[in-house]
Amino acid sequence: MIAFVKGRLVQKEATHVVIEVNGIGYHVFISLATYGKIKDEEACMLYTYFHVKEDSQALYGFLTEADKLFFMDLISVSGIGPSTGIIMQSSMTTNELKAAIVAEDVAAIQKIKGIGAKTAQRVILELKDKIRKEGFAADTRQISGNFDNNLRSEALSALVMLGINKSTAQKSIEAVLRRSEGNITLEELIKRSLQAS
Repeated sequence: MIAFVKGRLVQKEATHVVIEVNGIGYHVFISLATYGKIKDEEACMLYTYFHVKEDSQALYGFLTEADKLFFMDLISVSGIGPSTGIIMQSSMTTNELKAAIVAEDVAAIQKIKGIGAKTAQRVILELKDKIRKEGFAADTRQISGNFDNNLRSEALSALVMLGINKSTAQKSIEAVLRRSEGNITLEELIKRSLQAS
């Protein structure tokens, strides 16, 4: 298993990064939370989870080990694969998800694309006791960033890569932009569009 990747940040997109380590470029899928926290610096280190299936291999990266461990908890739940786990961590922060699970807030978890009532209930049932035993402090800090004026196309590209139908994604983006009156970061735009899709 690849525990972490540390090297030069070559490419940074809303859904993935490419990190060069000794001449090899690692394509690492990331959540929006990780995207928002990665600085555009040369050096980058991500804790990773290596997922192998019969027909594919994928590397998922996280800025903190806590986010990686929670991702592994999420994908241990029946019906949640790595793609859904990344969407969940893109829609809500780790602490928001943990708070929703502990509070047994099915409605909040159901707002995430691809999560129905049964899956939300299963997540709560399987993870609430573990999270309660661990204990956690809510993180109230807001992540902000300076992004290009090309907000719509970057958000659309990210949503399509996350598996949202293009026309649905466009409608969601426009609806979110109208409500926010254009005063929104890329990360927040993608998060809200995911919830609206």
